[in-house]
Amino acid sequence: MSDETQNMTGSNEAHLDERTVRRAKRQALIDAGVDPYPIASDVTDHAADIAASHADLADGEDTTDVVTVAGRIRAKRGQGKICFIVLEDVTGQIQLFCRVNQLSEDWDLVSQLDLGDIVQATGVVIRTRRGELSIAPSHLTLLSKSVRPLPEKFHGLSDKETRYRQRYVDLVMNPDVRDTFRKRSAIVSAFRHHMEENGYMEVETPFLSDILGGANAKPFITHYNALDTECYLRIATELPLKRLIVGGLERVFELGRCFRNEGMDLTHNPEFTTMEAYRAYSDLQGMKELAQGVIQAAADAVCGSRHITYQGTPIDLSGTWASRPLTEVVSSVVGERIDLDTPVDHLRDLLDQHHIPYGDDWGAGRLVFELYDELGESTIVDPTFVCDYPVEVSPLAKRKADDPRLTDRFELVVCGHEYANAFSELNDPVDQEGRFAAQMEAKAHGDDEAMGYDTDYIRALEYGMPPTGGIGIGIDRVVMLLTDQPSIRDVLLFPHMRPEATCD
Repeated sequence: MSDETQNMTGSNEAHLDERTVRRAKRQALIDAGVDPYPIASDVTDHAADIAASHADLADGEDTTDVVTVAGRIRAKRGQGKICFIVLEDVTGQIQLFCRVNQLSEDWDLVSQLDLGDIVQATGVVIRTRRGELSIAPSHLTLLSKSVRPLPEKFHGLSDKETRYRQRYVDLVMNPDVRDTFRKRSAIVSAFRHHMEENGYMEVETPFLSDILGGANAKPFITHYNALDTECYLRIATELPLKRLIVGGLERVFELGRCFRNEGMDLTHNPEFTTMEAYRAYSDLQGMKELAQGVIQAAADAVCGSRHITYQGTPIDLSGTWASRPLTEVVSSVVGERIDLDTPVDHLRDLLDQHHIPYGDDWGAGRLVFELYDELGESTIVDPTFVCDYPVEVSPLAKRKADDPRLTDRFELVVCGHEYANAFSELNDPVDQEGRFAAQMEAKAHGDDEAMGYDTDYIRALEYGMPPTGGIGIGIDRVVMLLTDQPSIRDVLLFPHMRPEATCD
């Protein structure tokens, strides 16, 4: 057995022994008539507020200000008839300066307290002679006995897999993690506020659908018992939202979960959050303004600047963002002029040179897109709207008037990753019929990510949909960018993991 394995085994044994001790303390409290998990608490104050309101309190000075706080014990040390406890709540930490003559009947409880216990303290605010702002409690109440010890103070919870599985402990032990998720909340709030300020109405659309649509992706499949039908968890909210545009709701958006039964990597999770928005009488330019506006608003809210750094790379989110045709990006990366008139055989040669697989039935548009996807996207650093996607890979976007082989579409790329996808939405029902038919043909040839044929959506378009701009923005990736996190799992409270074999 290696030293590392022996250390781990010893640590686990000590961990189990400590749990046994703590369970015994729990039972002793119950036997003494103390409920270790009472129903009620009476918190009136928080650590940060107390610190702010007593910032001018002099060393060694007492007050008559009575406060009641509650939180988790993060440190404890005793000196005879005095005990110092560091209490942590959602706003920060504050010291409890516990003295036997002030606590009287609650003093016996102090010896039963462990790191991790959640307690309530009522007392006056003081500053010790050493300058530590404290509460001198006259009453202590145990609110929740922790029977499993927290990780060691100086080693913390560092193993990535354990952190993701036990996010509750990760949040307790790592202040930076708590900060990331506070920022995530602020980013979502900034998105919502920006949309509402610009006249968009927030709506909700179904999670379950009987037709696969709105994106090219593998779905999660489930069964609807009441109707005895097969259903899909939604892979996008696009088609229901565009039905609302047909119905006369001119500006709509939805912030919500989507699901794709695909792999996991640094930027992909099978369950993820998007914001999709649609605006009647708008176009791709309107969607560029929306994407830039909402992401800049989020950066202002959580970064305080539009000049940020992501994983060591400076990113400039200020000003008006650049736009580049997709074929221009491909041309720059392969070192020659490439467009949809480039012979298919030459495009295949380029793909072969870079060891990129392709289908025998792919036309020039799909081949050019594959070159961009595999080689070009990763070269873009500052926010760039990559435009003019081939129609083969854009089944829901309107064709460009000057070249019907291309669509009026962009993807927003920052630091080599896609953050948004937008179209001037296709509103010609006959053209849409043809593209759905092409998707069904692709599905018949083995493309399990191709969309289904949505007859009801065609019917909706036949009633008439005004010219519309639409966009989908990946919220998780925006959070990664604005909090400088390398993995999507670092911005998801509960990322998907393989099932645990055992749990002690």
